[in-house]
Amino acid sequence: MFGPGEGQRHEALGSVMRFTATAQTTRGRLSLMERTLPPGGRMPPAHVHIACDELFNILERPISFLLDGSELVRGPDSPILVSGGTAHTFGNRSASPARLLVLHAPAMDAYFAELEQLWQGPVPPSVGQERALMSRHGMRPA
Repeated sequence: MFGPGEGQRHEALGSVMRFTATAQTTRGRLSLMERTLPPGGRMPPAHVHIACDELFNILERPISFLLDGSELVRGPDSPILVSGGTAHTFGNRSASPARLLVLHAPAMDAYFAELEQLWQGPVPPSVGQERALMSRHGMRPA
């Protein structure tokens, strides 16, 4: 595990992700990240985790979720479990940064490391490139 203020840090599209538990530290069983979403930030393409559950715990500001086509807005202290196989996406529609904890079981930190690399290029990646990355990490478009 990591000490206070430590962890793996990744960034993509202004979203900052700091992992305090990774596949390496949990033998792949889970990963835990604190994520800061920029104001009005882009929602990831709607997707399904084939064999991964995702638990969101909102810390600051409301977060908008689309779950199997239904919109849900939740604020702080409102956990949301997105079971594997559930189509979803999420984002921060407020005017200030939002923070949340995200637990993936099994671990997904490798995906976010590659996502950071994909978005650091001189031009934004295509939707096809983003979907190919998702596919390599057990996700499919919703």
